[in-house]
Amino acid sequence: MTDLPLEIPVTDAAAALRGSAPPLLLDCRTPEEHQTARIAGAVLIPMQELPERVAELAGQEAASIIVHCHHGMRSLRVATWLRDRGFTKAQSMAGGIDAWSEQVDPTVPKY
Repeated sequence: MTDLPLEIPVTDAAAALRGSAPPLLLDCRTPEEHQTARIAGAVLIPMQELPERVAELAGQEAASIIVHCHHGMRSLRVATWLRDRGFTKAQSMAGGIDAWSEQVDPTVPKY
């Protein structure tokens, strides 16, 4: 189990990504959404494909993973799903890429 909150504020996520040991940034949106707007370095595994592709995350069960989507609802479900499968440090980025555009990087398009 982890003491990390399930959600991480977007500004804290940005700080973590700039840190010396950045977390894995997992984009759980659709390929079309990812094409429209993305955060550099994010790995795209759409929510609906995760059950078939979770093996791609093997070995990262103890690693910090920040999941993001458009507004934070899908990523909350994905982070919970990952935690239920042993990824104890999975967190959802509150507000999603929409909040990222507003609070961290206004060059990321809003849609």
